[in-house]
Amino acid sequence: MVDDSSTPARSLRPFLTLWVGQVFSLLGSQLVQFSLIWWLTQQTGSATVLAVASIVGLVPQVVLGPFVGPLVDRWNRKRTMILADAGVALATLLLAILFWLGQAEMWHVYAILFVRSLSGTFHGPAMMASTSLMVPQEHLTRIQGMNQMLNGGLNIISAPLGALLLQLLPLQGVLAVDLVTAAFAIFTVLLVRVPQPEHDTVDAGSVAGQYWQDLRAGLRYVLSWRGLLILMGMATIINLVLAPSTSFIPLLVTEHFQGTAWHLSALQAALGIGVLLGGLLLSVWGGFRKRVYTSLIGLIGLGLSVLFVGLVPASLFPLAVVLMGAMGIMSSMTNGPIMAVLQATVAPSMQGRVFTLLSSAAVAMMPLGLAIAGPLADVIGVRTWFLIGGIITLALGIGGYFMPSLVNIEAQRQDHPAADAEGTLLLSRAVPDALD
Repeated sequence: MVDDSSTPARSLRPFLTLWVGQVFSLLGSQLVQFSLIWWLTQQTGSATVLAVASIVGLVPQVVLGPFVGPLVDRWNRKRTMILADAGVALATLLLAILFWLGQAEMWHVYAILFVRSLSGTFHGPAMMASTSLMVPQEHLTRIQGMNQMLNGGLNIISAPLGALLLQLLPLQGVLAVDLVTAAFAIFTVLLVRVPQPEHDTVDAGSVAGQYWQDLRAGLRYVLSWRGLLILMGMATIINLVLAPSTSFIPLLVTEHFQGTAWHLSALQAALGIGVLLGGLLLSVWGGFRKRVYTSLIGLIGLGLSVLFVGLVPASLFPLAVVLMGAMGIMSSMTNGPIMAVLQATVAPSMQGRVFTLLSSAAVAMMPLGLAIAGPLADVIGVRTWFLIGGIITLALGIGGYFMPSLVNIEAQRQDHPAADAEGTLLLSRAVPDALD
């Protein structure tokens, strides 16, 4: 494990160089995602086809995510990010060639979506785990604010930019844009030094055994830390109840507000602008000194915003737009500080495993939530699901203040189980007291 006290003062410049490259990479990815989904829509007009495309993109994160963590923690993270970006570029190049030759079929698109998601399953944890070793701790919340701004900005510009490019270029031309952005991302990674947590050298003959030992160590690490378990449980419940709400926005527009595509775009743009503003607020302010308080306030505000969206009368559509903007702001306020908490408190040598376990558990709830909420909303109405989701989210935000293990999660950094170089757990006598 890297000892922060013995390392030189960190500069933000290398990380920001890396971050700028990822901005372009994510923009290219969203343009490709938009273009391929639009192509599937034009070719089939089938909701089932689009649902399958979404599931294909979730499978690697849900199924493989927990098993990727030990690899990310052991592998060189710089090479992992380069290979992940290169894998995406190669897959996109092959699909572009198929479209150019007029040979592209639906299963080709599914395969590419799977490969892109698989690469992201490696790249995301490697990037997140590297952040805590490259960024001074006092700036972690601001960096997460920048990430929330990035997500909001991409949500605003990627769809209209993708539509514009489809008018100006054939589909293979849009795919070629992603090749350029991926190449730029790889170039920025090559420019910087990405720190690596220390591990003992493992003999080639014991690699498989070490992998399973690391995986078990990661599971024990999470299961023995009550605050982290509570955080994981809250994330899964929130995704379970709020993922359907986001998917039901088009139905809310057509069934309740009797609106058009313009009304839907207004709500989506308001959500993206809110995420952007929330990220900007975090970047400038940095949040409360106790980062968990910032997230819990954001969660309470998110629950209230979703609840009020479900209560807005059909005649007050502008109020729904404002509330969607509030949802975006509160989403950034919730997510940004939590990521900063994890990066500051989870042992660097464990972060790949912890992040993949958390994301896999949260993402797994999205298809389950949709499967439950879809038929239920047909019976009770879409607005009622917004009320249910808002109330549950609000209750979690308020209840979090009464959970000492969650509120004090940052203070447990020295007391929670730490990973030694061999991947086993060193349990301190202070652990039971800290987790009670």
